[in-house]
Amino acid sequence: MFRMKVYRVEREILVAVCDSELIGREFEEGELRIEITENFYGSEEVGEDEVKKALNMATIANISGERAVKLAISMGIVDGNNVLKIKECWHAQMCTI
Repeated sequence: MFRMKVYRVEREILVAVCDSELIGREFEEGELRIEITENFYGSEEVGEDEVKKALNMATIANISGERAVKLAISMGIVDGNNVLKIKECWHAQMCTI
């Protein structure tokens, strides 16, 4: 399962999605730090189909967690060579031009 929240600002659609079990955790390595909060990623559990639908509509995406990032890679919206790993937390961002 995933946590996901969709933000709409003017013509942009930002999708924030993460692996559910990461909510409330913080990862830090060197100068990199990421906090996975319910406030940003949402409180609703969603499945893979809903995440795919949202990511296909996204103009911007913030994706955290190994499963969520691998899903985005399999969809072709994230290049696997551009994934950050902060400790054990995978993280990727996407934006359309």
